[in-house]
Amino acid sequence: MSSRAPTGSLLVVALAATMLLAACKQKPADTDLAAPQTPADTGALTLPQPAEQPRTESDVDVPKLTIATVDGQQYDLAARRGKWVVVNFWATWCKPCLKEMPELSALDAMREHIEVVGLAYEDITPDDMKVFLKLHPVVYPIAVVDTFNPPADFATPRGLPMTYLIAPDGKVADKFLGPITAKDIEAAITKAGGPKAGQS
Repeated sequence: MSSRAPTGSLLVVALAATMLLAACKQKPADTDLAAPQTPADTGALTLPQPAEQPRTESDVDVPKLTIATVDGQQYDLAARRGKWVVVNFWATWCKPCLKEMPELSALDAMREHIEVVGLAYEDITPDDMKVFLKLHPVVYPIAVVDTFNPPADFATPRGLPMTYLIAPDGKVADKFLGPITAKDIEAAITKAGGPKAGQS
C-alpha cells in the first residue's frame, strides 16, 4: 500500500505554504510603518556614531544650553525665556542644512517672537567657520559643537539637520529630523499654542 498523499492533499498543502510565505513577506512593511523615522525617511544626512561616545537616546524636557559662539559671545538658552527658540544642529558639508539656512535667517530677522541658534556639529575651527559664514551669512548666532562632548541635554543627532523648537517656558515643543522650512516652524508654534504666522 502506497504511503504517498493524494494529489489533492498536496495541492492544499502547497497553497497553504504559499499563503504563509506571502504573509511573512508583507510583515516587515507593516513593521516599518510603525518604526521611528530614520534620517533616510526625512531627507536628513545620516551621521556616523563614534564608538567612543555613548549615544544619547532621550532629551531633557527643559534643556540647558550654554555655549560660546564663533563671534566670541556666550549663548545661554535660559536667557531666551519668553521667546520661541529654534535650535538647529547642522554642518558646513550638509547640503540640506545649507539650503534651509537662508530661510531660518529670514525667520529670525522677521519674527520678533522667534530666535534661531545654529549648532555646527562637526570638527571645524572657529576661524574656519568665520570664513564659511562670510560666504553663507546668517543673522543668528552660530556655535561649533564638540562632537565628542555635545550638549548633554539634547540627544546625539542621528542625522543632519536636526532641529528643536523650544517654547517660551523652556520646554521642547517639537523636534524635526531633516530639512525644515519657516512654514514648518510657524505651524509647529501654532500647534503648540503660540501665535499664528504673521502674529507676534
